[in-house]
Amino acid sequence: MLVAVFLALNLVVVAVSAAEVFADPEPITDWWTVLTTQHSNPIAMFGVALLVFPRLALGLSGFETGVVVMPQIEGAPGDTPQRPEGRIIGARKLLTSAAVIMSGFLISSSLVTTLLIPAAEFEEGGEANGRALAYLAHKYLGEGFGTLYDVSTIGILWFAGASAMTGLLNLVPRYLPRYGMAPTWTRAVRPMVIVFTIVATVVTIVFKADVTAQGGAYATGVLVLITSAAVAVTLSARRCGQHTAALGFGVISLILIWTALANVWDRPDGVGIAALFIVGIILVSVISRVRRAFELRATSITLDDEALGFVAAQDAGEVLLIAHDPERLSASAYRRKLEHACTVSHLSPADNPLFIEVTVDDSSDFETHLLVRGVTRHGFRILEVHSSNVPNTIAAVMLHIRDITGLMPHVYFRWTEGDPLANLFKFLITGEGEIAPVTREVLREAEPDVTRRPWVHVG
Repeated sequence: MLVAVFLALNLVVVAVSAAEVFADPEPITDWWTVLTTQHSNPIAMFGVALLVFPRLALGLSGFETGVVVMPQIEGAPGDTPQRPEGRIIGARKLLTSAAVIMSGFLISSSLVTTLLIPAAEFEEGGEANGRALAYLAHKYLGEGFGTLYDVSTIGILWFAGASAMTGLLNLVPRYLPRYGMAPTWTRAVRPMVIVFTIVATVVTIVFKADVTAQGGAYATGVLVLITSAAVAVTLSARRCGQHTAALGFGVISLILIWTALANVWDRPDGVGIAALFIVGIILVSVISRVRRAFELRATSITLDDEALGFVAAQDAGEVLLIAHDPERLSASAYRRKLEHACTVSHLSPADNPLFIEVTVDDSSDFETHLLVRGVTRHGFRILEVHSSNVPNTIAAVMLHIRDITGLMPHVYFRWTEGDPLANLFKFLITGEGEIAPVTREVLREAEPDVTRRPWVHVG
C-alpha cells in the first residue's frame, strides 16, 4: 500500500510538472539554447552525457533489493531446488516491472526537474538540493500536497530500509553459517536484526546523517553488485551458446563497468568505506571459520544397508576403522595400510577392521549431510563418504556408529608428513592436512565424557 501511494504521488507530481512544461514551452527553448550554445558538437554532447551518466547510479537504488528477496518469491507447485522455474519466472516479472517503473520515473523526473527548477536551487543550500520532486510538489500542488509527499517519502525510505534488512536476513543466515563464515547464532533472525540495526546506526552517525555523503558509498555498492551480475550473465549466456544474448549482455556490462569506474573516480570515499566493510567481513569470516573448525559439521548421517551390515558384523564390542586415502585404490595400497596398522597398533587381520575413506568434494561447504556407503574392493570392506573435510567427518561417523550400535569405535591413523603448522593451515583451507590430532580434538569437544569418547590411535 505504501509503495502504491508513493508511486501514485510521484506520478501526480511528474504529470503536473509535465503539464507545466507543455503549457509554457519557454523552458524547453531556453534549455535547448543553452545546450547547443555550450556544446554545439553532437559528439561533445555525447561525451558530456557519458561523463555525467554515472551520477544517475543512485537512480538504480532499490533494484538490488529485488535481487536479494528472490528467495521470498513463491514458486510453482512443480519447482525443485535444482530447477525452480516458477520462482525464476516470478523473479523475472518482478525485476522487469521494477526496471520499467524505475526507468520511466528516472527519465521523466530528470526532464521535468531540469526544465522547471533553476540551476541555483540544485546547489548546496538550495531548496531543491536533494529534494527536487518535493520542491516541485510544494511549488505546483500546494503545501498540503507537498507535506503529504514529504511524509510518503519518509515512509518509503523506512520501507526501503526494512526491505534491505529483509534481503540481508535472506542472505546471511542462509549462506554464511553454512560456509563457516559466521557463528551458528546468525541463523536466528532476531539477533541479526539487532546487529544490522547497530551497523546502520553506526554508519548514520559516521556520516552525520548526511544523505549526500552516504550516496557515494551506496552508489558504489549498487553498481558493483549490478555490474558483477551483468558480467556473470554474459559469461553464462556465452557458455550456453546464446551468442546474440551474450553480445547484448556484454554491451550492458561494458556500460556498467564504465559507470562503476567513473563513480569510483568521482567518489573515491565509497570505495574506502566498502573496503572497510569487506575487510571486516573477511576478518569475521576467518575468525569464525577458525573457531568453528573443530565442530561436528554433519547436519545428519545415513548409513546404507551395506554399511550397516559391515558395522553390525563387528561382534567384539568394538568397531575398528582404518583411515585410508581414497586416491589409492589398488589392492597393494590396502594391503600395505592394513599391514602398517597391524604392525604399529598391534591389530590382527582376524579383528576384521574396516577401512574408512573420506572424499573431499567442496571444502567451502561447511555443513553437509553425510551418506556413508559400504563397498567391497579387492576383498576389503570399506566405508565411503563424501564430505567437505576429513577429520570432522570421521569423528561424526564414529559418534554415529557408537550411537546406533552401542559399540565403541576405534580409528587408526598414520602421522601426517610435513610441517604441523602447514598441515593445520591446509586443514582450515581445504579440509585435509593434520587429520589425526584434529579428529581427536573434534571428538574431545563433541564428547566430554572420556569413557564414551571414541578412540583415536596414531602410529
